[in-house]
Amino acid sequence: MAYLRKYKLSEIGQEEEQRLFSRNVDAEHSILDQVVDIVEEVKVRGDLALMDFSKKFDQVELSQLVLEQDEIQTIAMQIGRNEQRALEIAFANIHKFHSIQNRRERSVETMPGVKCWRENRPIEKVGLYVPGGSAVLPSTLLMLGVPARIAGCKEIVVCSPPQKNCKINPYLAYCLVLLRIEKIYLTGGAQAIAAMAFGTETVPKVDKLFGPGNQYVTKAKSVVQSGLQVAIDLPAGPSEVLIIADSTSNPVFIAADLLAQAEHGPDSQVVLVSSDGNLLDQVNNQLEEQLKTLPRAEVAKQALSQSFAVSCSDLNDAIEFSNRYAPEHLIIAVEEYQGLISKISNAGSVFLGPLSAESFGDYASGTNHTLPTSGFAKAYSGVSVYSFMKKITFQQIRPEGLAQLGPIVEILADIEELEAHKRSISVRLAEQGRL
Repeated sequence: MAYLRKYKLSEIGQEEEQRLFSRNVDAEHSILDQVVDIVEEVKVRGDLALMDFSKKFDQVELSQLVLEQDEIQTIAMQIGRNEQRALEIAFANIHKFHSIQNRRERSVETMPGVKCWRENRPIEKVGLYVPGGSAVLPSTLLMLGVPARIAGCKEIVVCSPPQKNCKINPYLAYCLVLLRIEKIYLTGGAQAIAAMAFGTETVPKVDKLFGPGNQYVTKAKSVVQSGLQVAIDLPAGPSEVLIIADSTSNPVFIAADLLAQAEHGPDSQVVLVSSDGNLLDQVNNQLEEQLKTLPRAEVAKQALSQSFAVSCSDLNDAIEFSNRYAPEHLIIAVEEYQGLISKISNAGSVFLGPLSAESFGDYASGTNHTLPTSGFAKAYSGVSVYSFMKKITFQQIRPEGLAQLGPIVEILADIEELEAHKRSISVRLAEQGRL
């Protein structure tokens, strides 16, 4: 059975390519309309709306919307030492990679007496959304919480859907302990995004929202941002991967990597681009074999049904196709990948060589897995420490700077016919002349 529809790159026209690239489209605005209603309900009814939505969407009847530090600690201690150690190593690697990003810039003297520089300031209140639908993702909490801590954010608000027992997953609790976050709010989906954007009686309002999610979460982030309620990190919808392969690639590895993304959800998309046409059939055979024992096989099959494979003449054509697609995750699953690195212009995160499974980046290599999807890698980067910071510019003008640059600014103000701008310089020049 061919799980990936096969295309020849030379036969894909512009219209066909646009159709293949248009993932996660809400053509009828049905998702958007539902999200707008949810956001408005939370804005008006606050905590009561969150509890109602929890009952409706999560089938959980909540008596409280927040878990405090003592309860988080108790839940966290339920996991075994091996699992604790795995989370600790992931935490350490993520921290090591992100810690080098918090660097101070040098000042520059643009001309004598004119000094300019920038300084970092943390965003004071940030909201982290951790999905908890068909799979709980403690790794996402580490990916967001570590750079927020390094940046120095004063308040970190975490929201995640509740479990059936009105608690949270113990692995998520252990990550909260590692991050020294003392509260978690039990709400998920579009309603969690609205809660952090507007604030409720229980959930604090934040200045910027972070975190991946399904199309409802992504739409909610877009809605609250367009309403000028809150900033967002990036458009991060359902997961995707594009794999570039050739005759040196291992079809077993490739099938496993495709399924690793496909099992995220039915709206995920996986793409294989190969300069070896025979490899496409080998990978399809491997997909059939590996699906037989995959616990989330039905979810993966739904994702595969909207995915595809492309045969091309060489790896340069494959890179050009990938740059147009702009994948969230790009795997260069070939032996000789060095010459391709400089040609990659659009990708969220890149994995080089046959051993670099995308799962390493998902969990513990150290890079961040919160990445732009749906082609937004053409304009967005993944989450970093800088995502949790603002950069404020400073300038200082000394007497020699006033003397040299002042007359230039007067001329420029004249050009734009802004007399008050000119006078703000002229009065200083006149005062300086009298000294």
